[in-house]
Amino acid sequence: MDWPKGKNWGTLTIDASCMPADIANPRDLRLLDEVRLSTERIIDELCNQATEFKRHRPRYDRGMVHAHVLRIAKQKRPRRRRVKAAIKRQLDYLQQNSRAVNSLIACGAMLCELKRHWWQKLLACRELERQQSWMLMNKTNSIPDRLVNVVQRHVRPIVRGKARTPVEFGAKISVSVQNGFPFLHRISWNPYNDGADLIEQSEKYKRDTGSYPERICADQVSITTKNHHYCTRYGIRITGKRLGRPSQNPDVTSAQVRQLRVDQGRRDEVEGVFGSGKRKYSLDRIMARRKAGAKTSISMTCLVMCAEKVLRLIRLFFNLILGLVVVLLRPWLDLCVHPHCLMPAV
Repeated sequence: MDWPKGKNWGTLTIDASCMPADIANPRDLRLLDEVRLSTERIIDELCNQATEFKRHRPRYDRGMVHAHVLRIAKQKRPRRRRVKAAIKRQLDYLQQNSRAVNSLIACGAMLCELKRHWWQKLLACRELERQQSWMLMNKTNSIPDRLVNVVQRHVRPIVRGKARTPVEFGAKISVSVQNGFPFLHRISWNPYNDGADLIEQSEKYKRDTGSYPERICADQVSITTKNHHYCTRYGIRITGKRLGRPSQNPDVTSAQVRQLRVDQGRRDEVEGVFGSGKRKYSLDRIMARRKAGAKTSISMTCLVMCAEKVLRLIRLFFNLILGLVVVLLRPWLDLCVHPHCLMPAV
């Protein structure tokens, strides 16, 4: 396509969303119970390597410990004091298991004979034990790089601020819609600011098309001073409330309000991409467990959405061609169906 030289052309719509992973709601007590069960399984595997290793196995009743967890989990609204006491008890049992694993290794038990996912899970259990102990000691509920799942260790909590789900657990992606086609820009498992991608996506638009977009439709998070100065420098109109004091001219203010409504209506395009991706292409729950598999699933979904957009355009093109052919050949078709219409009356 020939783009006008020296003129901005097209519309770039950007937004970010979270693709939830297939994990349970990460409650601290449930995570500790899962970690304790995993360490017990590792201890059993290590004790099976030799008969004399069984003397290092912890002597507590495993069924009774799990029953204490279920007693708290079945309550609809357990008191914070009881939950904290249960977490402390689970940490005590987990520390016993950690000392037992260290004793088994010191006596000659080899972790290399375990399956790979088991000793990787052991490292995750040690890290989760450290995080939970630190949060319990410091009386807080947040810690950097917090683990929310023992198997999917790359998943992090993403604060979205939505009414239904204020915190989601999965990959945060940044998507840009260029003239109707969605493109995946960034996949991150850690939270980041959405406004940091505006300049990069605009420069990518320049490399792909040869000119900067005429307007950029983004949410209010992207309307920063840095992005506003960047768009002013290259003559790009960005949606959102303008920085600085409002104009005293009522005509200018009303025109800006009308333009803002039109641009925000165009931004619904990228929201539709997220909606169709989560409802139709199963992006509302990423079933892949590994980090690379989840990235591949998200990337392939965006590729399929672009391919279906191209297919719809091709189908529309052939429908127009077929309609034009029918219009041109309609007189001849009428003549073939009703030849008596042209015969002279007797």
